[in-house]
Amino acid sequence: MSVHADPGPAYDPPPATGPTPAADPTPAADRAVEPGGKVPPELRRLFRTAPFVAAAAPVAYAVSTYYAAIQVEHLAPDAKASNLAVINALGAVAAMLAQPIVGVLSDRTRTRYGARRPWMLGGALIGSAALLTAGLAPGVAALTVCVMLVQFGFNASQGPFSALLPDRVPERLRGRYSTGVGLGVLLGSVAGPAVGSLFTDDLPLGYAVLAGVVLLAIVLFVVLVPDRDNRGEPRQPFSLRAFLAAFWVNPVRHPDFFWGFAGRLLLFGGYAMLSTYQLYLAQDYLGLTLDEATRTVPLLGLAALPGIIVATAVAGPLSDRIGRRKPVVLAAGLLITSGAVIPLLLPSVAGLALSTLVVASGFGAFIAVDQALMSSVLPNPDDFGKDLGVLNLAATLPNTLAPVVAAGVVHLFGSYAALYPVVGVIALLGALSVLPIRSVR
Repeated sequence: MSVHADPGPAYDPPPATGPTPAADPTPAADRAVEPGGKVPPELRRLFRTAPFVAAAAPVAYAVSTYYAAIQVEHLAPDAKASNLAVINALGAVAAMLAQPIVGVLSDRTRTRYGARRPWMLGGALIGSAALLTAGLAPGVAALTVCVMLVQFGFNASQGPFSALLPDRVPERLRGRYSTGVGLGVLLGSVAGPAVGSLFTDDLPLGYAVLAGVVLLAIVLFVVLVPDRDNRGEPRQPFSLRAFLAAFWVNPVRHPDFFWGFAGRLLLFGGYAMLSTYQLYLAQDYLGLTLDEATRTVPLLGLAALPGIIVATAVAGPLSDRIGRRKPVVLAAGLLITSGAVIPLLLPSVAGLALSTLVVASGFGAFIAVDQALMSSVLPNPDDFGKDLGVLNLAATLPNTLAPVVAAGVVHLFGSYAALYPVVGVIALLGALSVLPIRSVR
């Protein structure tokens, strides 16, 4: 997630605990006179626009997932679960390759437009073109290729965007920034299918409209929050070893990074298991027809918006105020766990709506502090792009693993209902994973 890493001045000395924070491009003297809760003037445009670009990639992912489920239903209805699992798994493999590799390259990029902006624009163009093509896919194989390119392109754009937080945002403001970005991510995830549902009778048009909106958001961000010329700055030489190391951070030397990765993987995984199969859960667990489920599922997301907004808006600033991230993550995991079992007790549209509200609120609270927490476990300030690329695997790998695990659970137990308790356990384990982290309270 990061494009405009303003290289700024040299890095500040490391704090007493935790990894070295990135330098804020605002001069130290100017930051010192800012009250604790104020955003420095140089960062205000970034804070105001980041939520919109943060929403862009989730819109693309949500639309491609939602439309792909409908397309698979029409193309191969007898194997819809397995085909959708394969499509999402291969798409996430493409995402998994994009973020660390582009992270390594963007860390070493020196241009008049900065390190991140070229990669962000290039990835957005690839992803948008793939969205346009997906609407014309004649079969499952072609659709799979398009989804892979959507994932690769927007992850290539999103990876550099995520490095913006440690590059430019001081520690005391990371909860607030993470809240804005988290709201963008969640609203994009919800708004994508909701707006996409307006075009279910003309999927190519829906793909085209949303591809245009996403590309426009990213282009506007690049224009409004530019990088500075970094051609004169030193850079590490690129090597095959650095390229291969893009996928690895030693968990023994950096245990906080490992536990942060594990918690993120489990919480994103539990959420992805439900969201990926929600259309089929509505049909095969609740008994809705395809047309009913297609109309109902996006509305459930919209109904959950108030809870998402409140949870996200409260969690990030609260974590800044109390100086703690772990309690928020624990509360978020408990919310997801409790929400996941509601449809078992209330197997109806109302139960599914309540479940969606509670689960999404928990995930919103987690997202609000996720980036702030993860930015505090990064091992090396010279490799923010690479290390965030590895951490972002924990957000993209669930798109590979969740459909496969979910399909296995459904086939093993012969029922979609079995997904709910499994997701509850995964979310609880994800929340508990942050407890061993020492550099974050």
